[in-house]
Amino acid sequence: MSTGADTKVTVGDSSNDGNLNMAQQQSSRRGFCSFRHGMALILHLCNFSIYTQQMNLSIAIPAMVNNTASPSQPNASTETPFTESQHYWNETLKGFKAVAPPTYDWSPEIQGIILSSLNYGSFLAPIPIGYMAGILGAKYVVGAGLFISSVLTFFIPLAADAGVALLIVLRVVQGIAQVMVLTGQFSIWVKWAPPLERSQLTSIATSGSVLGSFIILLVGGVLCQTIGWPYIFYIFGGIGCACCLLCFPLIYNDPVNHPFISASEKTYIVCSLAQQDPSPGWSLPIKAMIKSLPLWAILVSYFCEYWLLHIIMAYTPTYINSVLQVNLRDSGILSSLPFVVGSICIILGGLLADFLLSRKILRLITIRKLFTAIGVLFPSVILVFLTWVRSSHSITMTFLVLCSAMSSLCEAGALINFLDIAPRYSSFLKGLMQVFAHTAGAISPSTVGFFISQDSEFGWRNVFLLSAAINILGLAFYLIFGSADLQDWAKEQTFTHL
Repeated sequence: MSTGADTKVTVGDSSNDGNLNMAQQQSSRRGFCSFRHGMALILHLCNFSIYTQQMNLSIAIPAMVNNTASPSQPNASTETPFTESQHYWNETLKGFKAVAPPTYDWSPEIQGIILSSLNYGSFLAPIPIGYMAGILGAKYVVGAGLFISSVLTFFIPLAADAGVALLIVLRVVQGIAQVMVLTGQFSIWVKWAPPLERSQLTSIATSGSVLGSFIILLVGGVLCQTIGWPYIFYIFGGIGCACCLLCFPLIYNDPVNHPFISASEKTYIVCSLAQQDPSPGWSLPIKAMIKSLPLWAILVSYFCEYWLLHIIMAYTPTYINSVLQVNLRDSGILSSLPFVVGSICIILGGLLADFLLSRKILRLITIRKLFTAIGVLFPSVILVFLTWVRSSHSITMTFLVLCSAMSSLCEAGALINFLDIAPRYSSFLKGLMQVFAHTAGAISPSTVGFFISQDSEFGWRNVFLLSAAINILGLAFYLIFGSADLQDWAKEQTFTHL
């Protein structure tokens, strides 16, 4: 990892306009063949692996336990789909017994604790991990996190045999390791992403999480039924270990000392970032951060947008199964469609944002606010009308896909705005934002369950109305106080140490 002095010397040697223009031209010819785009693809695979490891137990647990039916009191509106889905699972479990019989007598309460244990450590870990990634470098934080999570995935079947307590402890440690990957990677782009390419590079990397969710929903049940549920952990744990083989030798904290990058691309990246002074140092301007309205605008946006995201991730299969009366096998496949469309739209949104910025069609803050507004308003309108079209399966699925596609534009809006206002503290801020995201994830699914249990007929309507209201309020706050200007507290290290 190069020091700040090394970077400044390099910048000083190559900061004239002629060299910069030449490097920009050469870089534009390479396009997606540049090394920075290759790093984005590697991080895309890392995020893909992490999200498959997050959701694999949710897919495998019906095949692991003897009885997955939770006690409930079906009413007139849900009795038929419950019976159909229960019959489907009875037939499915018969197939499971041939390859890997269910051997665990876990109650629904124990299952809930096991599934949620992944977030116990994740709730507190993002801030210290983000801070350490900014200080020590993201390469080893991301690589170590992926390696630990992947290895622990292999041991989930053994931990389940040893007892619930060991499985919960393993999941807590695995959740912390996954936060290392999801939080630490953003400090890489502080020194690798030119301002005109920041949206597309981060979008390529983060789209791996949506693709991972799509793949695990699509093939997880098939793997459990054909070759046995333990292999869902072995296969996706192995994929994560394979990604580590790419991560450690190819990812560097900055382009200055990278052995494989071309000289022209290195010059282009360093010169484009010359004015940003991204070195984080060992101090944090806590008081200034607390008083920063642009930072609070991003934090509020994170909470509101992840409120909806966690509902979509947790309840899309349930909604399709219970409201549309689709069996669980088909609902899993249908549930994967919004994720794959969202994965594609994240990349396209990043490319469009950088195109508008590079051609000077719109200012940076206008792009951030416009993409956030589109990513919030359209899904909110769709949610309001979703309950009125549930009689049509095709229209409902079209609405769900459009909701995922439009909301993905926020990845090029408020969700990466922190890289604009404070690149020096990007890892720490990403960790802080993950805390707000995990808080939303802890509250929103419970709120959905409360509304549905209170009123099965109007529960979903109340859920969608509340989600739309929360997202619109968050958007209003961001539109008023959001900014893309580098903040004064992120320019110089003149603040009190932690």
